[in-house]
Amino acid sequence: MHDKRFRVMIPAEEIDKAVECVAEKLNERYAGRTPVFLGVLSGSFLFLSDLVRKTTFNSQLAFVKISSYEGTESTGKVKQQLGVNFDIEGRDIIIVEDIIETGHSMNYLLDHLREKNPASISICTLFFKPEKFLYEYEVDYVALSIGNEFIVGYGLDYNQLGRNLKDIYVIDE
Repeated sequence: MHDKRFRVMIPAEEIDKAVECVAEKLNERYAGRTPVFLGVLSGSFLFLSDLVRKTTFNSQLAFVKISSYEGTESTGKVKQQLGVNFDIEGRDIIIVEDIIETGHSMNYLLDHLREKNPASISICTLFFKPEKFLYEYEVDYVALSIGNEFIVGYGLDYNQLGRNLKDIYVIDE
């Protein structure tokens, strides 16, 4: 892919089991409620799709687009390209992210959402890199914790390629 070689790190079956586990926890917490799943584009779309289909409660879907990556590195600067343009006051919000590393993007999004007075905000991520995380806020639902590897597949990209891969791949050096 582009100038790099990748190898399978996490097979699709393991991802599916992790998504199922997160969905079970969400089913317990949100039974009888109607939260808004807020997917962070573009990486979370496959995770969000699979997650929502495994939940048993009513929900609404919305999307935001923020970015801080160029190539394989975070720029440290968050840009919002598509935002929440409806009233979320008094609503339960479940932010669905593909990966949380430093936490800069999520911190930016949390600040933005809190201004709109939701009833609650939960953070749900497919991948979490605890060694890189720089903030004090809690990541409520983590499907899989990983090290500092650069990964691609299942919605995550390398310069816009690889999102369609069903497994998670890591750079093979």
